[in-house]
Amino acid sequence: MKFMYKMERKFGKYAIRNLSLALIICYAAGYMLELINAGFLSYLVLNPYLILRGQVWRLFSWILIPPGSFDFFTLLMLYFYFSIGTNLERTWGAFRYNFYLFGGMLFTILGSFAIMGYGYLRYSEQIEMIGAENFFTSLGLYVNGMPVGGAWFYSFSTYFVNMSIFLAFAATFPDIQIYLMFLLPIKIKYLGVIYAVMLLWQFLKSGVEGRIVIAASLLNFIVFFLLTRNYKKVSPKEIHRKQKFRREVREGARGDNTVPFRGRTVITRHRCAVCGRTELDDENLEFRFCSKCDGNYEYCMEHLYTHEHVHHTQERQE
Repeated sequence: MKFMYKMERKFGKYAIRNLSLALIICYAAGYMLELINAGFLSYLVLNPYLILRGQVWRLFSWILIPPGSFDFFTLLMLYFYFSIGTNLERTWGAFRYNFYLFGGMLFTILGSFAIMGYGYLRYSEQIEMIGAENFFTSLGLYVNGMPVGGAWFYSFSTYFVNMSIFLAFAATFPDIQIYLMFLLPIKIKYLGVIYAVMLLWQFLKSGVEGRIVIAASLLNFIVFFLLTRNYKKVSPKEIHRKQKFRREVREGARGDNTVPFRGRTVITRHRCAVCGRTELDDENLEFRFCSKCDGNYEYCMEHLYTHEHVHHTQERQE
């Protein structure tokens, strides 16, 4: 939690807003390319062998590879992932959502290099016979009935990254109810369990290459929630309120957070509602929101558990 907090304070301003929309635009571009010239997608695949030989654009272009065939069901799924991704970004904040998605993409890239390394170890004789370039770039090459070579890397897309978004949403909002097939009401946590079981089954029945693809694409789910295991103790409502507060501070919407500092007026990110201390007074001070107070009231750790709770209904009665 402290690691993420420090990272957000340092790099939060560089976060990409509406990242889910950007992904949907990438998918749209990929489907257009597939419609115009499907063969062109071979130049976009995440192939580490070709990356090491100068085709560095493949580190990014694989994001354009569509996660499935284009049909009405795909449109519904993309809209669903866009909705849950947008909600996660609003709840976590743009930086944490960026960290989660880009982490999944980074692990996917590392997974592709792991598969190449496995290919050198497992199929050294075949590579020596036909050459590494033919082995790692050709399509339709089979060894012992298993597709190898370029066919391996065609399995890398953002499909499993999208799955990790769903698992994150189910873990963050476990009691939200959706309508399966627009008819059957079901809580999202049960769908998350079903998805997890499906992924486990797919992992077990796949070969080594498939297992690397699945594990690499979903490793961000494990790493992120290990780094932020204490973050889940706060309700999504409070997390969203905290992110809204920080956004208002950045935009200067809260005049009560302007303080004189070294001869000028600055806007602070944190301010205790009791003692008025800010992060400018002591960089080691930690601040938290109170879940029992109405509104965006933040307190230092000294007053977090000793302050009198603020309730707007009581204020109106007074």
